[in-house]
Amino acid sequence: MSSVSEQATPSGLRRSLGVRDLMVYGLLFIAPMAPVGVFGVLDAKSHGAVATVYLAATVAMAFTASSYAQMVRAVPQTGSVFAYARAGLGEGPGFIAGWMAMLDYLLIPAVAYLFSGIALNSLVPDVSRWVWTALAVVVTTALNLAGVRTAATIGFAVLAMEIAVLVVFMAAAAVALAQDGARRGWDTPFTAVGDFSLTAVISAVSVAVLSYLGFDAIATFVEEAVGASAAVARAVLWCLALAGVLFVAQTYLAALLEPTGPQQLAADPAAQGSAFYDTVESGVGHWLHVLVAASKAIGAAFAALAGQAAAGRLLFAMARDGRLPRALGSVDPASAVPRRALLAAAVITMAAAVWAANRDDGLDRLTSVVNVGALTAFALLHASVIGWYAVRHGSRRWLPHVVVPVLGIAVIAAVVYEASGTAQLVGLVWLVVGLVVLAVQGSTGRGSTGRGSTGRGSTGGGPGRVGGRR
Repeated sequence: MSSVSEQATPSGLRRSLGVRDLMVYGLLFIAPMAPVGVFGVLDAKSHGAVATVYLAATVAMAFTASSYAQMVRAVPQTGSVFAYARAGLGEGPGFIAGWMAMLDYLLIPAVAYLFSGIALNSLVPDVSRWVWTALAVVVTTALNLAGVRTAATIGFAVLAMEIAVLVVFMAAAAVALAQDGARRGWDTPFTAVGDFSLTAVISAVSVAVLSYLGFDAIATFVEEAVGASAAVARAVLWCLALAGVLFVAQTYLAALLEPTGPQQLAADPAAQGSAFYDTVESGVGHWLHVLVAASKAIGAAFAALAGQAAAGRLLFAMARDGRLPRALGSVDPASAVPRRALLAAAVITMAAAVWAANRDDGLDRLTSVVNVGALTAFALLHASVIGWYAVRHGSRRWLPHVVVPVLGIAVIAAVVYEASGTAQLVGLVWLVVGLVVLAVQGSTGRGSTGRGSTGRGSTGGGPGRVGGRR
């Protein structure tokens, strides 16, 4: 890993992560081969324009990445969107932003653990997938508790393995296409098979954004980053850009090799989950199928590791500011990680993952609800940029800080509108519960000490400096 000097912060967290370390966490959470699990679903929904779906999703998430980069510079605090919305919009919206993000950060790792359990079960069927799922939770939780540097070091090795497997797939796919030609038109992954439908693409984007959820988790490590806000802002933008390139490239190649068309996949939903593996099997060979499945099993577990780490820091930040039980707001002095918050996140995530692993429809139920929480939090993130620069600090150059967030909110609104009814319902119920909790606590929290307060420049002079300079 990169050579960095460690420096303690007033919160007890330790600055030990460089830009590359931050990108490792972000890319681990996203997973370089994230489209593998949803390729068939997206191909069917978009009428074959799966590469366009990921291109559109990358652009849509770029607005969010830009807002993250702006706010992490203004409010360099652990807590990510929770801290940003508090600074830009106030205590109440800040809590709701953190509450909605919590749904994402606790359930996305559960989905990843379940992916790992399913993949390992396909390789060793004698061991139930819930056992593999639970084992993945235990191993990765132990690594997170060992310390942020230990987890990042091992995570870097896993990420290198995933990228190597992706390179092997892309090379093998290119050779197969050169020898045998494409099974559909070379432009169809962008233009669709048959008539292009913008509505179909937007509907698919509402699912594809699941592949990107994780780049935002980088912001939760700002108090552990060498270079603080500047390093985190760079890592967020670079992580999203790299993920977008990898996603478009691999789905383009897979679409050209796919033995069945999007119409057949739409008519046979049961075949959608294994569509990528079936494509690899028929287009290249069984050896690559096994390699991709093994990589997916290991990579998904470590995507969950990064997600669990981010969830623990979100719980820590909200507890430190009195929005969750204070016991979760402590840092272990030996490992310099929020041990109790990490364990709480691990217990909740394991319960959700093991429950889903024991149900035939578990994966569908989990994946249908995680997006709305994150997207709602993203909308509040965009609003916090407007609140911080245009309202609270009256920046003379406020227009650029408003245009991108407004476009980002519009994109998110369109994606949420096209999301499934189940996802919308769960998101609404979670929001109502959060509003009830907020009403019980009161608008200022349960006796917050102000340690995490924004707007005072307590962390490197970030908020005060930005506000004053503008």
